[in-house]
Amino acid sequence: MGVTKTDLFTEEQNELAKVAKVFAHPARIAILQYLIQSNTCINGDLVQELGLAQATISQHLRELKETGIIRGSIEGVSVNYCIDPVRWSEIQHLFETLFSGFPKIPGETCC
Repeated sequence: MGVTKTDLFTEEQNELAKVAKVFAHPARIAILQYLIQSNTCINGDLVQELGLAQATISQHLRELKETGIIRGSIEGVSVNYCIDPVRWSEIQHLFETLFSGFPKIPGETCC
C-alpha cells in the first residue's frame, strides 16, 4: 500500500477523509446508531446488542474514540461511552460542506 501524501491536501480534506474512513465500517455505524438511540452505553451492552466479540467491539470503540467521535468514562469496572456533541457537530459540518458543494439542478446530467 502506498503512502498518502497528506501535505498535498487541505486540513479539511485530510480530516474529512480520516472521519470517512472511521465511518466506513458497518460495525462502527451500528455502534454509533446504538449510542444515538441510547444516549450512553456500557461496553458489555454493545456485545449483546451487536453480537460481536468483546475484542472486536473494543477495537471499533478505540477507532471511534481516537477520532474524537465518542468519549468514555470509567465507572467501576465498566466504561460508559457517548457521542461527543461538539465533535459530532464538527463532523456534520465537514460532510454538509462537501455535499452542499454539488449544485442541485433537476434534470441535468453530468455527461
